[in-house]
Amino acid sequence: MKTREELQHKWYKKGEKYAKAINEMVAFGTEHGWDKWEGEEAEDKRGKITKEVIELLREANANGTVEQFRKEFPPAHAPIVSMLDEKGGYIGDLCYISEDIIAFMQGTSYESRQAYVAEGTVLTALDKEIRSIGQSMQSKVYAIAYADKIVTRRGWGGEVIAEFHLENLVNTGITRLIPFNDGQKVLFISSEGIYLLYPNQVQLLHPEPEEEEDDDDYGAQIDMENATLSYDNKYIVVGDQGSDYLIFDANGHKIGEVGPQSSYPHYCLFSKDDKQLLTNSCHFYNGISIGVDTDKLKGVNIPGWEEHEDITYLDEGMRVYAGVSLKDYYILGDAYGYIRAIHKEGRELWQHFLGSTISGMVLSDDETLYVGTHAGILHKLTLNKAVRDTHTIGTANIYEDFRLLIWKNEKNVLVW
Repeated sequence: MKTREELQHKWYKKGEKYAKAINEMVAFGTEHGWDKWEGEEAEDKRGKITKEVIELLREANANGTVEQFRKEFPPAHAPIVSMLDEKGGYIGDLCYISEDIIAFMQGTSYESRQAYVAEGTVLTALDKEIRSIGQSMQSKVYAIAYADKIVTRRGWGGEVIAEFHLENLVNTGITRLIPFNDGQKVLFISSEGIYLLYPNQVQLLHPEPEEEEDDDDYGAQIDMENATLSYDNKYIVVGDQGSDYLIFDANGHKIGEVGPQSSYPHYCLFSKDDKQLLTNSCHFYNGISIGVDTDKLKGVNIPGWEEHEDITYLDEGMRVYAGVSLKDYYILGDAYGYIRAIHKEGRELWQHFLGSTISGMVLSDDETLYVGTHAGILHKLTLNKAVRDTHTIGTANIYEDFRLLIWKNEKNVLVW
């Protein structure tokens, strides 16, 4: 068995060498084009010591020496990949509550789920009956789904605004909830359809019922279901693997369509100022994101897979799973475990590697970024601050305050 000093030396030196090689390769490819790259791709060779290092991490958490441990053993993704089939899992539905406090879900809509509040690095499990949580685009209204109803509140734990009884949707897994800014409606996204909920009414937005079917027929099956609201809630956008993006007004009246530029619609988001709609479509692990001016959405009809004068190509690489909007750019999380800043005009500002597929993202009032991944990890990132160590992979000034390993079959959450 290697001594701690031997493990630390090997972890640090090999990790530093790997990050340097990856960053140099990316810099070359970005500047000269990937077709010009003739070197070998770097390989992280720390897998054999990972279990010993994680055991040291457990000890550091137990005795309160995590800060020192991180200096000696900067976190990395590649060495832990072999552990993720057993330990990893979805961390998503992130909701910002207040300074240093967020809520999130562990587990996807088709798994056993658990809601948590994270205050700094301290996790508190919430009511086991909670099926999903969601946050409004503005005004800090939250939706919490229980066994048979959804409740909207003004502020986390604040006054109840409205209740939505699920009735026919009671057994439907919830992919995502987005309450409206006033808490009087909720966008309900699931693999059995996308619905607009009122306190006393349920409106199916997508897929549209066939003419011969009853309008109350629930249970349609869709894949890659996704939807969003504009920040001012004037527009609803929905899509799935087999459709165009459908644009609705706030009352659920269809007003336009935007076709995919890659194979399948996968993610959508409005810019912070609501002047642009981003839609992403994917093919395997890659994809294309385009922007459409919001003032052109009424009556829009952009065909799929065709260039069009009303679209701006924002990115032509990512299959997007999560995103947030800032003043004039988006931060998008992709299938390969990268987050990337993409300007509304269509250029990459920076990229930062975290690891497994990005599964959730939320921005605090002071623009601290929280990111969840399918590795079962929650990251807290400070933007526009010098990187913390020489093991960071990416081109951004991002300082990782901490990452929480919220792993299956792990007695305690591990802070790293």
